[in-house]
Amino acid sequence: MQRQGDGLNRQHWWRDAVIYQVYVRSFLDSTGDGVGDLAGVRAGLPYLKKLGVDGIWLSPFYPSPQHDHGYDVADYCDVDPLFGDLAEFDLLVATARRLGIKVLLDIVPNHCSSEHPWFEEALAAEPGSAVRARFHFADGRGPDGAEPPNNWHSMFGGPAWSRVTEADGRPGQWYLHMFAPEQPDWNWRNPEIAAEFDRILRFWLDRGIDGFRIDVAAGLYKHPELPDSDDPEADARTRDSVNPLAWNQPEVHDVWRRWRSICEEYTARDGRERLLVGEVSVPTAREHAQYVRSDELHQAFFFDLLSAPWEADAFRKVISEAMQDIAGTGSTVTWVLNNHDQVRTVTRYGEPATEGSGLGAARARAAALLMLALPGAAYIYQGEELGLPEVVDLPDHVLTDPIFHRTGSRARIRDGCRVPLPWSGQASPFGFTSGVESAKPWLPQPEYFAEYATDRALADTRSFWHLYRDGLQLRDALPQLGEGTLRWLETPPGVLAFVRGDGLVCAVNFGTATVPAPVSGSPLLSSGPCPAGVLPGSTAAWWMSDGTESTPA
Repeated sequence: MQRQGDGLNRQHWWRDAVIYQVYVRSFLDSTGDGVGDLAGVRAGLPYLKKLGVDGIWLSPFYPSPQHDHGYDVADYCDVDPLFGDLAEFDLLVATARRLGIKVLLDIVPNHCSSEHPWFEEALAAEPGSAVRARFHFADGRGPDGAEPPNNWHSMFGGPAWSRVTEADGRPGQWYLHMFAPEQPDWNWRNPEIAAEFDRILRFWLDRGIDGFRIDVAAGLYKHPELPDSDDPEADARTRDSVNPLAWNQPEVHDVWRRWRSICEEYTARDGRERLLVGEVSVPTAREHAQYVRSDELHQAFFFDLLSAPWEADAFRKVISEAMQDIAGTGSTVTWVLNNHDQVRTVTRYGEPATEGSGLGAARARAAALLMLALPGAAYIYQGEELGLPEVVDLPDHVLTDPIFHRTGSRARIRDGCRVPLPWSGQASPFGFTSGVESAKPWLPQPEYFAEYATDRALADTRSFWHLYRDGLQLRDALPQLGEGTLRWLETPPGVLAFVRGDGLVCAVNFGTATVPAPVSGSPLLSSGPCPAGVLPGSTAAWWMSDGTESTPA
């Protein structure tokens, strides 16, 4: 599909959109307090326009005690003073609209903050009261109810239940939290919850946003009987939503049908399509596809590409399954290589460490070019366009991830990918804090971040930034890219190649040795040095073909 119209009004814009994830507290600080904010995002919009993305997804900025950096929401219809206010939010949306940049909000419907007024009301109420029915309160098991109601474990480690002290001072019921104790799960079997989130959606849609990224979209409903799990520690062990009693319940699809109808109501008013994109963690592409049926979510992140090992066969398998099962619903696949919960791509592809950061960077560049050539939409996590590595040596005393504080383990903690971006200069804060060079970012930036600052990246035509920018420009200009299909080519072992549309070939050499290129001639764009007729190891390239692609020996 060739793009038509501007980025704001193009029909079905979401089907092949490239969205940039803004982790607000780490993007750009306008006040000098060391924490990024909405005014900082607004100041950075021209940078993102120059990069060439279609939209931004903002991490939560709602009032919150910040036990999980805003994913513990105390008020869904306001802005935390840490990040600004509603007037600043409106300026941000208006500025983005002038630049043709879509704005998506991160909404958290599975759980709220323990400081949310409804939960505070529930704590003060009697067991069995109507206000407690908004959450999952239950009596404990064993003598005096001293054991949790079931054996489920939290995603962040430890039991998924916490016991409350009743108004008379006695130990009382337990409440469910599939993440931290400060994040009680809503009870979506209570119709009050659906009605409240209808109100929340409309509040933000009325302020002009273009859609929502939905946190834990396979969650919300729990098994009605809350039975014991056969593998209670699975969620904590995998850091994934795999407990079949707590996630992916069939009733959740009714929620997305309801939300889709609300979005379509707004679209009918002004012709602007509003997007619902879900964080959906389910075992198979076929189950994933159930969330993007024509009356449910528009899209859902396809995480299998992110988790695939750096092997040609593995990538081909997950891409083929996605194209068959997800694109077959009439939706398009939503590709991701990274986000705020994952080890940064350069570091992930460079593991084990003995393989060296250079190889990790080469693979990350190749993976980026591959993702941008795939049919469908793509999401880019901030800093990936700079080639930022994971910060792996943060001292324990600065770590903020509740996973670390719940488990005492640094395994799979998320602070290392959330370190504030470097913008300019030779020393921290690297231009992150506007006008306050002595300010300390909320997480410390290593000295080597100077090598990745945006001013250097823009000046160096060989940088990650230029690879992303050039790929996005070609993706926007070439009708072969974006939405559509692909056709696989025969290739030597360790090489993956496919054709898009009318003769555009994307090829990736997953090995280290140079091999013949799948097509003759010089590449249109490559992730590294790529002489005519050959494809070096750990490199991706795009070629224009005359339709008579060669098959390398």
